[in-house]
Amino acid sequence: MTLQRRWLIAAGAGFIVALVLPRVGVPTFYISLLTQAWIYAIVAMSLDLLVGFTGLVNFSQAALFGVGAYAVAIAATRYHVVDFFPVVCIGIIAAVVTAAIFGLVALRSEGVGFIIITIALNEIVWGLAYQWVSVSGGDNGITGIVRPPVGPFDVSANTGYYYVCLAFFVISLILLSIIVRSPFGLVLKGVRETPRRMRALGYNVWLYRYFAMMISAGFAGLAGVLFAWYNQFVGPTSLSLDQSTQILIMVILGGIGTLYGQLFGALVVVFLSNELSAVTQRWEMVLGVVYFVVVMYAPGGLVVLVPRLWARLRGLRPAVERT
Repeated sequence: MTLQRRWLIAAGAGFIVALVLPRVGVPTFYISLLTQAWIYAIVAMSLDLLVGFTGLVNFSQAALFGVGAYAVAIAATRYHVVDFFPVVCIGIIAAVVTAAIFGLVALRSEGVGFIIITIALNEIVWGLAYQWVSVSGGDNGITGIVRPPVGPFDVSANTGYYYVCLAFFVISLILLSIIVRSPFGLVLKGVRETPRRMRALGYNVWLYRYFAMMISAGFAGLAGVLFAWYNQFVGPTSLSLDQSTQILIMVILGGIGTLYGQLFGALVVVFLSNELSAVTQRWEMVLGVVYFVVVMYAPGGLVVLVPRLWARLRGLRPAVERT
């Protein structure tokens, strides 16, 4: 059996398990954490499109995520736009427009310069959310966000909303997989590896990176919309630099350039941060040790580490280590 087929079988089994979990007596708290993991997996995959396939380490992903969340909050509380799909579109468009502006500034540089500019842009948006009290609510954020029904389905309960976020995660994974396997995605990989050669071949490297940023922003905005409905509250922490760092950690933990690996990264970060914070006040230090161990001993992320451990338990050498 090929490795790809094994992954497909594992993915199918995992999807079936995810479908039945709310129906087999799993506590509501863990269903809520899983909902949060689906959301963070979407935004982590959106960042992986840039980091893993385009070679752009973007520290402003939380700003795009937060813009989508604030768009929902403002549309719902100020303009009373509460229909599900129109609000989703508003959040996505707001994030894409923000990324279009960011790209014009950040893509003037590469490497470390790009990272520094995206950090500055993220801080600017965070500052606006913190200081523009009349629009964003400042440090108090925006409350009173009600989850709208999805057609005939009521998603006000945690279980119903769990399935909505799971569906959007699966759709996002499929769409992003199609994108990275398309001719456009192949060009992005070429831009990541040898931008000079791609320029010499006649490709507009800047334009491809620009489009990649806007596509990535669309998925980040979608995740922000779902996050706003999940919490029914939006505040400046949603688009802080800490949030951007956390999203990047999910990408690294899951496996850069894998897409599906970001689900593992999101699950680890969401569940460990919640469980450890209930056990010790030094939970961030413990979480840091976990990150360090994974990065040191599994640079390819959990999608490499898990098969390797499984192979060793069975007394076999993993496929990636065979000569």
